[in-house]
Amino acid sequence: MMFTAPYKAAVVQMNSQTDIDQNLQKAYNYIKEAADHGAKVIGLPENFSFLGGLSMRMEQAEVIAEKVPDFLSHTAKEFDVYILGGSYPVPATESKVFNRSPLYNSKGEEVINYNKIHLFDVELSDEEKYKESDYVEAGVPEPAVYSNTVIGSWGLSVCYDLRFPEYYRLLTDRGAAILSIPSAFTYTTGKHHWLPLLRARAIENTSYVFAPAQTGLHGDDRRTWGHAVIIDPWGEVVSNRGEEPGIAIAEINPSRITEVRKAIPSLNHRRF
Repeated sequence: MMFTAPYKAAVVQMNSQTDIDQNLQKAYNYIKEAADHGAKVIGLPENFSFLGGLSMRMEQAEVIAEKVPDFLSHTAKEFDVYILGGSYPVPATESKVFNRSPLYNSKGEEVINYNKIHLFDVELSDEEKYKESDYVEAGVPEPAVYSNTVIGSWGLSVCYDLRFPEYYRLLTDRGAAILSIPSAFTYTTGKHHWLPLLRARAIENTSYVFAPAQTGLHGDDRRTWGHAVIIDPWGEVVSNRGEEPGIAIAEINPSRITEVRKAIPSLNHRRF
């Protein structure tokens, strides 16, 4: 569904730690700042409310899952904005959680949510290993798209999903023109892969990419890359927060989507 007018959108970059209330207060301040600058859609990063070890996240999941929806609902309503709630853990079974990304409208209603389907099980070195599947339950592999005439068609994803282009093609097939990718990308991979992958997703799907991010040190040994960005359908980075916490704002314009898709109608030229 194509929206009728351009609007400002903002990605938030955070350095979340293990104090839930402090993280929520920081998120609130960034949302207020973005709203004060006229942003209609504001996105938070992956694990914005709590970023500790996976086992710690599991232990705090029930508390987080109780606090975060209320926070997102009240804040969206207070500032009359749409909020992409990054992601947060939601109890799935006795031993695992979903890594859930929700979207709230300006009335404070959750209009869609998406449970991360690709789990980050990697060994970057002997010292840096991650096994998200130990604590996270993968969601149902179904494209999550929300559309209205105010903000257009948004496709939801989370972080490691970025490496699976087939998922974004499915989102585009369902009508998405803005691809949301809240992340806590590692510093090790981010410096080489973050922007190339984001630009590729924008270019190959002739869509905006909207990527909030975590940045800096979290505890003693977790470091994220930062560089929260908004990228247009041509693949141009139109706003980049760099390494510091804060916000980055850009315009989401329906005519830009139409212009690029007319110039390079690759979505109509597919053979597979």
